[in-house]
Amino acid sequence: NTPAPRATRVGPMGIDIKAGGRKATKKSGRTAPVSENLYLRLIVKLYRFLARRTDAKFNKVVLKRLFTSKTNRPPMSIKSIAKFMAREGNEGKIAVVVGSVTDDVRFLDVPKLTVCALRFTATARARIVKAGGECLTLDQLALKSPLGEGTVLLRGCKSRRESAKHFGAPGVPHSSVKPYVRSKGRKFEKARGRRASRGYRN
Repeated sequence: NTPAPRATRVGPMGIDIKAGGRKATKKSGRTAPVSENLYLRLIVKLYRFLARRTDAKFNKVVLKRLFTSKTNRPPMSIKSIAKFMAREGNEGKIAVVVGSVTDDVRFLDVPKLTVCALRFTATARARIVKAGGECLTLDQLALKSPLGEGTVLLRGCKSRRESAKHFGAPGVPHSSVKPYVRSKGRKFEKARGRRASRGYRN
């Protein structure tokens, strides 16, 4: 009963690499939008040209933000825009938001604003126009200010999403993370660890 011949190794073993090898310093991030929205693609085409042919950093930043996902393009309310535009040195400038501009019913007196954004909600647009302001699209801005002069580039807060309240570990000491609970009541995750009268409270 002779043993089966053992397989012999041919040459050094290695990892499978795609032809051309791997590059440790490869740039990450998007180089084009994932969205197939035709109007977005056209604006990207325009700002790609401006970013390449001008030295203005503004155009490069706008182009980079046009590539981002919706989560990374948070909306901004007219109240927030008005707050930033009321700062010293920002009077008469154009507010630029690469994202949506939304209305805020708690904001009663809308000042005269010139806002450029990817999109406006119907009520936000109506209130800006009623106050004697102007709503611009990014292609109109490119004609008005191709180098981004006289503009204030703004963006909304990313952590205002409901899901951001759940990031982290709930129930650990000094944590204010919101737990995923079916309902908010005495019977739902309100016993040990949540009330001092039931053992301890974190």
